[in-house]
Amino acid sequence: MRASLDTNAIIHFYRAGLQNILFDFFDEGVFIYEQIRNVELKNHGQEILDKVEEDIDSGKIEVYTDQKLKNLAVYKIFDYNVRDNRQLYGSGDLGEVYAISLAQTLGAYSFVSDDTKQGGPYMSLLQFVDNDIMPFTFADVLIIRYLSGTESAKQTVDDFNEINRKSELNWSLKSQLTKFRKRFWKESYKSEDTEWIQLITGRTVPELEIHINALKNEIEV
Repeated sequence: MRASLDTNAIIHFYRAGLQNILFDFFDEGVFIYEQIRNVELKNHGQEILDKVEEDIDSGKIEVYTDQKLKNLAVYKIFDYNVRDNRQLYGSGDLGEVYAISLAQTLGAYSFVSDDTKQGGPYMSLLQFVDNDIMPFTFADVLIIRYLSGTESAKQTVDDFNEINRKSELNWSLKSQLTKFRKRFWKESYKSEDTEWIQLITGRTVPELEIHINALKNEIEV
């Protein structure tokens, strides 16, 4: 999968020193729009900016500038997507607007953001029936990684707690697991999402339930 990253998700993974999870999970590449690098991260993530720059220089993160989009002959499409998305979301969601618009323009499947307020881009993308962009939070990424069998329950809990602590998010993993179940199979907005989670993890819904319960038990240890 490829992913377009929002500012807050970048900051949260990097503050915890767990940014490599992004690169491993989205093994086809992660990318950001230049405004997120030049404005959003400078304003909100100064402490992680040097590490982000190192990963940009090494090719782990690809930055798309207006000129690069013009060279690819897709800048007008991107500009249209930005204007269209700005009509849907508030001015405070500008970083997310750029990230979603870039994903739409480049044909990426995934958008990572930890802003889950009602009416915001993350929640809206879940509910748009004809939407091709799948949104994830850092918790979603950790849970899917665990359900896919590439990480243990204990490590998943430890990683969640580290990101949660370093960014002072005050999230509950139990609450995130409840939301995850509702999203993908209990009260799924789209049947395609239920099919997707079974395909990506290689597990049936009953098997996913067993593993979710095992992760809940690990939280209580």
